[in-house]
Amino acid sequence: MTPSTRAPDDLDRAAAALHDTAAWQEIVRHWDLPPAPEPGVKKPEPEDWRRLLSVPVDQLVATALDAIPATPPAERPLPGRLGAILPDRLHTWRRLGQPDVRPSVHLAHARRVLVEWGWQNRPYRLRDARGARCLCGALLTAHRLGHGSTDTMNRSAAWIVTELRAQGWTGLIGPWNRAPGRTAEQALALVDATIRRAAHAGE
Repeated sequence: MTPSTRAPDDLDRAAAALHDTAAWQEIVRHWDLPPAPEPGVKKPEPEDWRRLLSVPVDQLVATALDAIPATPPAERPLPGRLGAILPDRLHTWRRLGQPDVRPSVHLAHARRVLVEWGWQNRPYRLRDARGARCLCGALLTAHRLGHGSTDTMNRSAAWIVTELRAQGWTGLIGPWNRAPGRTAEQALALVDATIRRAAHAGE
């Protein structure tokens, strides 16, 4: 299926399939675990100041990083409200000559789509009548606006799946997006956490 005809649920299933591959699990394992000590190297004793801490230093660093807001991409602005309701195929010219980007940058563009054009949670819809997007719809729209290749878009979605798994959600992105009581604030918080996770992994 070509990018111009892909639906949000197609991206969702592709992301879950990528997440379940051994190669992706190796990426996640590499970045989620602390580095293993080298053989024969004795682990140093903790300094006195570390004994005064009530939580591990790694947890303090993670908390501090979580408090840093995602950096918005410094790219051309989104088309206006009319652009939000137009079919995405009319934006494909924006892809011409655009370089590929990392998944964390692609996710930041998708976040801007959600903030400026709105978030929605109707099932099986790329957008609603006002042009608001679901999470997968925002990823597709960011791609169609020229921010990242199809592979980058798939990897961005797989990072969202990875973040959802870390938060205890075992389903796909779509069911999370349209779960009863889900809010736009929760959707943006998920994207922000995913951006931090992907950026930490160098993606």
